[in-house]
Amino acid sequence: MSEGVVVVGASMGGLRLAESLRRFGYTGPVRIFGNEGHPPYNRPPLSKDLLSAAEIDFAEVAFPQRSATADVEWNLSAEAVTADLSNQHITISGGEQVSFEHLIIATGLRSKRLGFESFPGERHALRSFEDAKALRSKLGVGSKIVIVGSGFIACEVAATATKLGCEVHIVSPSKSPMDRALGEKLSAVVKLRLEAQGITFHMQATVIELIGSNRLEAVALSDGSTVRCDSLVEAIGSEANCEWLAGNDLDITDGLLCDGSLRAVRASGGSWPNVFGVGDVARFPNPIFDATPRRIEHWNIPTESAKFVGQQIAASYNSIEATVEVFRPLPSFWSDQFDMHIFGLGMSYLADESKLVHGDISGDCVFEFTREGVLVGVVGIGHRSVVQNYRSALER
Repeated sequence: MSEGVVVVGASMGGLRLAESLRRFGYTGPVRIFGNEGHPPYNRPPLSKDLLSAAEIDFAEVAFPQRSATADVEWNLSAEAVTADLSNQHITISGGEQVSFEHLIIATGLRSKRLGFESFPGERHALRSFEDAKALRSKLGVGSKIVIVGSGFIACEVAATATKLGCEVHIVSPSKSPMDRALGEKLSAVVKLRLEAQGITFHMQATVIELIGSNRLEAVALSDGSTVRCDSLVEAIGSEANCEWLAGNDLDITDGLLCDGSLRAVRASGGSWPNVFGVGDVARFPNPIFDATPRRIEHWNIPTESAKFVGQQIAASYNSIEATVEVFRPLPSFWSDQFDMHIFGLGMSYLADESKLVHGDISGDCVFEFTREGVLVGVVGIGHRSVVQNYRSALER
C-alpha cells in the first residue's frame, strides 16, 4: 500500500482536506490523526448556541461524514509528538511511527492561559467541546463570572452567560472590546451596547491576583479594584500547536511558516515539497493585502486552505497542473451577541483609518477600513448584504 497522505489534526481542516483530496481525484490512502477523542465538529457554536443549551449534545455540532471519505482512516486520541520530515515519518503518542508521502499539518490552536496555578476547577478556557461542557455547568442564574479578554470569544461568552442570568464582568487591557477587528469608533459603540445589556467592563486593567480559600471568590485587578466571582474565563488569545515539529528545518516561531502555495518553508531556504500547512496553524503571505506572512484565525480559512492544498496534492498524483498556484483567501468573520450580528470581510486590523459609510452608528451600520487609502476590510452590524457587496472590491 502507498504511504499516501497523512494529516495531523482531526478537526474541520483535516475533514475538509480529505474531502478535497477525493473531490480532485486522489484515490490513495488518507490517514488522519487527532489528539481529541471526538470526530470533527463545528467550533463557533461553542460560545453561542451550544453554550446556552440546557443539555450539551455533541450531535448538535458534529460535522456529517460524506460517502466520498468513508474510506479515510481516522485515528482519534492519537497525538503527534515528533516528526522527522527528512525521513518522512511522524511519531504518535504511544510510540507508533507513521510514514507519509505527503504530510498535512492542521493542528490548529490552543487557548493561552493566565500564569496562575490556583483554583484550576474554577478557571475555564473555550476551545473544545469538553471546554464548553465544563463551562456550561458553571453558568446559571446568579452565577458571577469574570471573563479575562475582550475579543470575539470573550464577548460571545459574556452575551451567552448574561442571557442565562449570570452577572458578567469583562477585564481587558484594551480600550474597548474587539477593537483590533472593529476599530476604535465601532468598538466604542459596541461597548455601550453590551453595557446596556448588563455586562460590566473593566478596561485597561489586568488580573493580578486570584482570591479565595477553598474556592475562587474574587479577582484583584491592576486598577486597585476587586471583583467577586464564582468562575474565571480566560479568553486572552491563542497559541499555535506546532511544538511537535521542533528539530526539523522549519520556522515555527508563530505557527508554521508557509509559502504562497501553503508548503512549509525551510528555515534554511526554499520549501518542503510534500509538507503543507492548513488552517489556523499556518502563517502565510496573502497577496490580496501584502507579502507579510500572518496566521489568520477566521472561520473560513481552514476550509479554504484545505480545499487549496487538497487540489495541489491530487494534481501531483494525477500528473496535472493545479488550477491555482497561490493561496489568496478573503478572510471573513461573524459574531452574534444579543441582537447584534457583526459580519466582516478582509483584514480590518491592518487599517490606519475607518469611516462610517452606511447606516447609523446608533443602529445597524457599515464601516470601511483603509490602509494608506486602500480598502483592506469592511465590517457591519447588520446590513450583511451590504458587506457582501464589498467582496469583489476586496479581492481585487
